[in-house]
Parts: sequence; structure tokens; C-alpha cells
Amino acid sequence: MSTAVLNTPSIGWASQLARVVPYGLSGSVSRLSGLAVSATDFPAPLGAWCQIDRDGASPLKAEVVGFRDEETILLCEADLAGVRRGSRVSLTRSAPTLRVGEGLLGRVLDGSGRLLDGGTPPRLTDRVSFVPEVTSPLNRPRIESPLSTGIRAIDGFLSCGVGQRLGIFAGSGVGKSVLLGQIARRSSADVNVVVLIGERGREVREFLEENLGPEGMTRSVVIAATSDESPLIRRRAASVGTAVAEYFRDLGKNVLLVVDSITRLALAQREIGLAAGEPPATRGYPPSVFALLPRILERSGRTNSGSITGLYTVLVEGDDPNEPIADAVRGTLDGHVVLSRKLSHEGHFPAVDILASLSRVMSDIVPGDHKHAAGVIRKLLAAYHQAEDLISIGAYQSGSQRAVDLAIAHRQEILSFLCQERDEWTNWGELQRWLLTLADRCAAF
Repeated sequence: MSTAVLNTPSIGWASQLARVVPYGLSGSVSRLSGLAVSATDFPAPLGAWCQIDRDGASPLKAEVVGFRDEETILLCEADLAGVRRGSRVSLTRSAPTLRVGEGLLGRVLDGSGRLLDGGTPPRLTDRVSFVPEVTSPLNRPRIESPLSTGIRAIDGFLSCGVGQRLGIFAGSGVGKSVLLGQIARRSSADVNVVVLIGERGREVREFLEENLGPEGMTRSVVIAATSDESPLIRRRAASVGTAVAEYFRDLGKNVLLVVDSITRLALAQREIGLAAGEPPATRGYPPSVFALLPRILERSGRTNSGSITGLYTVLVEGDDPNEPIADAVRGTLDGHVVLSRKLSHEGHFPAVDILASLSRVMSDIVPGDHKHAAGVIRKLLAAYHQAEDLISIGAYQSGSQRAVDLAIAHRQEILSFLCQERDEWTNWGELQRWLLTLADRCAAF
């Protein structure tokens, strides 16, 4: 039986022997329970990759997701057809790694890091772990410079910093994917890593061709795990995408990591957790879901080498911003952009609800005049929102409140600033000039 020994000089031989993982390890299927396969005589470590032999079909790839009594619980990447009691289970990788390199730019990968676009395999000289060491918080420099997204509503009022983690919260059909594609296509980042989790198969090609486009694709790596794939592949896609982003970050690049969506990642982990025997805790979500989210989200940020700016979409169930996943993610991220269904129905793109959104690092990365101008316009938006019902029915009396009068007088100018076409992009310098001019035109309170 072949083995792998960790050649670490600082660890004694006894400790090294205790960490030996037998590569020739095998066992057999004892039972099936829903999506889970139980194997006996198979002491593989958690997270190990393995394969299950099937009658009349190719071996089925699986991953160790838990243990129960003397059994090892596996979750498979495909349908369980052909698996029977006694089918042989064998270990393929005890510590999965991913091949990476500059050749990944412009390519599309599946949830396990394999090429999906059918092109010529690139020359990849490096390997990275799916689960790297945790970065010490003392090795994370402060966020000090802005990242231009080209979206005026975000750059002007919710400025995103290089290395920030920002959530985009919205219900279905409100324009998240279009907004993400527009940001990835024209942002000031060196490299884009786009992770599509649980998307409809039709939408993957649409995102690549229409939203991201050839311009964005040349400096992007796309990882796609569609909704019909196993929860194992959908969860793994987030780790693959983050590992690729970390590789380019360690090369000294500023990386934009886009994950669409964190909610579907949580749903995949829920299926895995329930299959492994975890009890449902909060609205049917097992505890492992809420343990996974910060582990994924905290891998973004700045280091002494480079940065990963994370944009994570959250599919808000029933448009409830306080549902469990949205609440957990909002507490971990450095800001949130809320997309409004009401604005979307009015043809307002992007449908960013400025008053409900927040960037926690904006005050550290923009000059004082920018911050003051954004505050002036935000106050006018708040004044109009408070009096909107009276205005809509014609009951508001001009002169009652100066802030409301100003908001009404400059309403169209403000909307012109906040709205933009899907192929329109505003650079950072032009944005600031426009914002300051608009604030000057809106008389001070």
C-alpha cells in the first residue's frame, strides 16, 4: 500500500507517522439514504475525494462529508444509478488541490476546476489548496483606495474600496446579474474571477456573451455550477473560485471576485448538511451553513501581496431583507447594496436603493468634498422619500419643508445621475466632477 508522508523537518517522525494518509484505501457501500452513501471499512478524512465503482457504468465521483458510527458518509457528484450494497469505494485524493496559472484567463471552469469550454488545455504550472491557511488579521492592511466600478450609484454613494467585501441584496429578476456583468466588464481590477452558483444553464452563456462580453472575458476566469448539478459541485465552485482569486492575489494583482449567489451556496450546503445527518436549526438551515459563510467570505480582502475585492449577491427570499442568510451575510460583509423591486418596475437601472444601502469603508477612501456631496444628495433623497405619498396624491404644499422643495426641484437631475444605460460607464474622475456639480446645484440646507 502506497503512502504519502509529510516531509516537514520541524515535525518529529512520530508526528509525521501519525499524519500518514494511505492512498490505496478502499471500502464498500453499506447503504444509501437519500443523497448520501454510507461506506464501511473506509476511514478517509473529511473532504477527501473518492470514487464508487458501479455496475455497467463509469465510476462515480464522491466526497467525504461526514461520519456516523462506524460508517463514512459520502456525497456523490452525479446520480446514484448503478450503486449497490457492496460496491467498492476507493480513495483518489486525500487533500484536493487545484492546478492554476495565467493560462486560466479567458477560460470557463466547472465547479471542480475542470475546463468546461472545450478549448485546448492551458499550461498550468502551479497548484493551490482548496482550503488554504487562514490569513492573520494583523497581516491585512487597511482599505485605503477606491475601486472604480463604473456605476455612478455605487461609486458616488456606496464607494467600494480595493479589498472590500460588498453584498448585493435583491429578489429574483431585479437585475443582479446584469449589474455584476457591467461591473466586471469595466471595473479597474486587474483580474476578474466570476463564480456562478446554481444558475440556470441558459443564463451562463447569456452572462458570458451579453453581460461580461469579450472585453471582460479576456481578463476573467469564470467558474460555473448550474442548478441541475449536485450540491457538492455547487458548494465546491465557491472554493474553486476563491482559490483562483487567491492565486492571482498572491501574484500581486488586484482581483475582483464575483460570486452569484451566496444564497444558492447556502442552499447547497443545507442539502449536504442534512444528508450528513445534521439537525435543521434556523428555518431548516443546519449549523454548518452558518459556519461555512464566514469561512468563504473572510477569504477576500487585502494582504501584503495583493487584494481580493469581493462582490457577493444574496437572493433575498420573498424580498425579506431579514431572512437568515441575508442577515448572516450582512453582518460579515463590509457593506451592502440593496436593489429595489419597485425601482426596477419603474425602469430605473441600476435599481439601487441608496437609502437602504451602505458602504462601511466609504469615509476612509473618498475625499471630504466627495463625502459631503454624497451626503447632501442622500438627504434630499430621504426628504423626498418621507413626503412621497403626499407628493403622489398632490397633497404636498410647496414651502412646507425646504428640503422637500429642493428634492422636488432637483428630482430629475438626481435621477439622471443615478440611472445609466447597461452599456454606459463613468470613470472615477468624471463621476466626482458630476457629483460635486450636482451637489452645488442643490442648494445647501
